[in-house]
Amino acid sequence: LGAGYASYGIYPERKDYYALHLMYDDVKARQLTEEHLSLHFRIFDAEPIPTRFVAGIVSPPIFHRYFVLPKEDALDPDWTEPASDEYVMSRVTEVNSRIPGAFVISSGKNMGVFKGVGFPLEIGEFFRLEEYRGYCWIGHSRFPTNTPGWWGGAHPFTMLDTSIVHNGEISSYGINRRYVEMFGYQCTMMTDSEVVAYLLDLLHRKHKIPLALIPAILSSQFWKNIDLMDPAQKQLNETIRQVYGSALLNGPFAIVVGHRGGMFGLADRVKLRPMIAAKKDDVLYIASEESAIREICPEPDLVWMPRAGEMVAASYEAVQP
Repeated sequence: LGAGYASYGIYPERKDYYALHLMYDDVKARQLTEEHLSLHFRIFDAEPIPTRFVAGIVSPPIFHRYFVLPKEDALDPDWTEPASDEYVMSRVTEVNSRIPGAFVISSGKNMGVFKGVGFPLEIGEFFRLEEYRGYCWIGHSRFPTNTPGWWGGAHPFTMLDTSIVHNGEISSYGINRRYVEMFGYQCTMMTDSEVVAYLLDLLHRKHKIPLALIPAILSSQFWKNIDLMDPAQKQLNETIRQVYGSALLNGPFAIVVGHRGGMFGLADRVKLRPMIAAKKDDVLYIASEESAIREICPEPDLVWMPRAGEMVAASYEAVQP
């Protein structure tokens, strides 16, 4: 009931623009959204996302992409972080929450998300993914158990350059959602996985939390384990738990995250969902099953099973085109 991909490096000739991938239920939603975008952005290019007929894909939405930059006079000079990122986040949230039938499925630079209702191979064929070249890909096949199966609810979920795919269930969704909404995010995709993308954007981009500390927030140690740490680590972890307790993800989960500087995988603190990692030369692979890795890399140099709450990370800043 859903599959999708996020790829980084697919728009090298337009890498300085925000690439907005939009899905529309109908022409009216597209017209309203384009009017909204033209008020807030300089639009350098706008075009349909190329697709092809696939027999297994039924009643797809309308897909368009826009390469944009915020209008300079619209940026708030009081923003201390990159003002354009915050501005784009706010406009994306407005579209997803206020324009019926319109959804921004990705909004980063030099990256894009392609997703929908169908099997992974069908979605790849539908979006003609063989025509793209990227230096990092994440993908997902969805079988929802307690949320609707629909085009916007397929993975990955994104905010700006952060994209996530998730296996599991976020039982802390209510408190996580209330927490991110305090900072201007709105959950509109009818699935618990969406909130993880917003948490990561909030923590890393807005709050400047180093990626190395993300596991201590999302998949933090139990208090009994924190008590056994050396004094410096104990104080750090206690402080993180106290400040970011509402960002802790409870329930079974394994996530793979693509972001501006690299990618990483993280499982819950009990590891109730599987996660396997492998390396071949300078390439990192992360999947729920080893067989998935060997399908595209038959002979990896190293295969291992990360521990509960352990981040597996790679940086690709040095190899970006």
